[in-house]
Amino acid sequence: MAVLFEAPGRHNTEEVARLALKRAGELGIACIVVASNTGYTADFFVGKGPKTVVVTHHVGFREPGFDEMSPETRERLKTQGAEVLTTTHLFANVERAVTNKFGGLYPGGLIAHALRMFSQGTKVAVEIAVMALDAGLIPYGEPVIAVGGTRRGADTALVLIPAHAHSIFDTQILEIICKPRRPRDAN
Repeated sequence: MAVLFEAPGRHNTEEVARLALKRAGELGIACIVVASNTGYTADFFVGKGPKTVVVTHHVGFREPGFDEMSPETRERLKTQGAEVLTTTHLFANVERAVTNKFGGLYPGGLIAHALRMFSQGTKVAVEIAVMALDAGLIPYGEPVIAVGGTRRGADTALVLIPAHAHSIFDTQILEIICKPRRPRDAN
């Protein structure tokens, strides 16, 4: 049964980690993919169970040439056994540049918006699992747990079998471990 949080956000991170690690143990899942730009969320997972793949924002996400994860944090996570992936985001690639310049919405944006109907963390979890698979950091065809969130921290954990980006619609979301009850902050 899925745990539903009253509100999205960073304050759910510790409970998301507890639930995700517990479910990984129950299912014998060997890999957890975690979105973490500064190392905050990664620290709840690294060294606590399955192999951890940490997916960060790409360099330049916030400002040109800037990497949100410090070299010290990156090295610390790697020393603790994590793999750290920093690459162009699946749903925020050249299509976003076209949208920003000329308007309109393209397939990657449509997929992202559809997943956000569940939660921002759901979109992030699917995206980072596919990115980690495309990078060869998780095994093809095997369930993994993917953890995402809204802005900072984690509020969503899924069990899924990701497909490669070129066949993303073959991705299977097997379980929702936890997510915010409301996909967006109530305004």
